[in-house]
Amino acid sequence: MMGSQKSKQKLETVSPEVTQKTVLITGAAGGIGRATVNLFSRQGWQVICVDRATFSGPIPYNGVFIQSDISDGKNMDAIFEQVHSFSDHLNALVNNAAIQVAKPILETSADDWDEVMASNLRSVFLGIKLAHPFLKAAGGGAIVNVSSVHAVATSANIAAYAASKGGLLALTRAVAIEFAPDNIRCNAILPGAVDTPMLRAGLNRGHVHGTDILERLDNLARKTVNGRVGQPDEIAHAIFFLADEIQSSFMTGQALIVDGGATARLSTE
Repeated sequence: MMGSQKSKQKLETVSPEVTQKTVLITGAAGGIGRATVNLFSRQGWQVICVDRATFSGPIPYNGVFIQSDISDGKNMDAIFEQVHSFSDHLNALVNNAAIQVAKPILETSADDWDEVMASNLRSVFLGIKLAHPFLKAAGGGAIVNVSSVHAVATSANIAAYAASKGGLLALTRAVAIEFAPDNIRCNAILPGAVDTPMLRAGLNRGHVHGTDILERLDNLARKTVNGRVGQPDEIAHAIFFLADEIQSSFMTGQALIVDGGATARLSTE
């Protein structure tokens, strides 16, 4: 795992028409993360991007990038110190960052398990606590936890990832209850098969047949009701829906599955 590396990149120009809504998105450099950053930016939000990887290309205007590994709790404190220097409030927090260890349970070490939990679950717990005063300062807001269909229906050789994503659902419900008095909603989104680098890397687990990556993607697509895998932009729109105070104002503590209908079909048919 990568140590803390913190840097800021701001755009040279700031549009005078941009709203003051601010969102923090973790895992911002990945497939779903990048699509979500771009969508919020197009909607006029200030975007604080966080990722342990570098953010290639330009940062959205009036935005900032913080490079740091959120699996280290000390880094989380440093991240929010930088958030404070950028904005005094947050309207939304999108917990999207995650890693995946694809091993049979008997081959998964305690270190493997702890690494996944630190990245996928503990970081969300810490981030939510640290974001609370910023969300409260905005008069309320939304937390969107990016879980996975593996939280409700999983497969072999991915136990740590599935457990972390299942834990995220329980945490979502608890946060929704405790933060409701501060007008802070908390929901989870459960993406299915989405064409991202993580999905493609996971196709080597042996759960999808095919001689090459394209054939495996095609075979995976046939398992969905829609007959295709999802695209990062489609998940980004669902995330924005849960973050938007108008579109989903009466939703909290819920799990929204976006999987092309994959979990709607019996596995025996």
